[in-house]
Amino acid sequence: MNNINYQKVLDRTIEEISKQERTPTLLLHSCCAPCSSYVIEYLSDYFEITVFYYNPNLYPDEEYTKRAREQQRLIASMPTRHPVHFVLGDFDKDAFHEAIHGYEQIPEGGERCFRCYRLRLENTAALAQQMRMDYFTTTLSISPLKNAQKLNEIGKELADIYQVPYLCSDFKKKNGYKRSVELSKEYDMYRQDYCGCVYSKKEREAAQLAHTSA
Repeated sequence: MNNINYQKVLDRTIEEISKQERTPTLLLHSCCAPCSSYVIEYLSDYFEITVFYYNPNLYPDEEYTKRAREQQRLIASMPTRHPVHFVLGDFDKDAFHEAIHGYEQIPEGGERCFRCYRLRLENTAALAQQMRMDYFTTTLSISPLKNAQKLNEIGKELADIYQVPYLCSDFKKKNGYKRSVELSKEYDMYRQDYCGCVYSKKEREAAQLAHTSA
């Protein structure tokens, strides 16, 4: 399958909605405040955004709470053209472990992560349908470590199921990741050094130990 430039797809979507008189609504799944910073700055010019913090993969519990608070603090602090709202999802750890059961030892970036993408995106799509949102999407593609092609593939599939358009995107493009780092410094945000789950934390710690021992 040929890779699609999803930033160009997003550019075309924004060009179309900019011609409309009504500001469309967007349910934005966010993994953390730093990743959402550039996405909110960028998309709030075109959408009325509701940030959906749904991350049952996070470990330990304190990490979940810390990221949720940082997300809310950023939304309260960041000036935007259109309003940005916040919805706190369920911290359903069992749902995460059921979703990745049998794939726990797959390295980060593989099928374990894809199943986690789907869990979080499906809950976002379901809520977007319930809230009658115009679009839904996720901040996850801003990370250089996340597979934007897979995220968009899952998003489009769920869009068909839940009948809410998925806002195709690859937020790392156009220096999106670089800008998120700049905004993190500007707002003095907590930036984690692992994706979030217990398995990614162990991988990170093992890599750090290997680097120290080398």
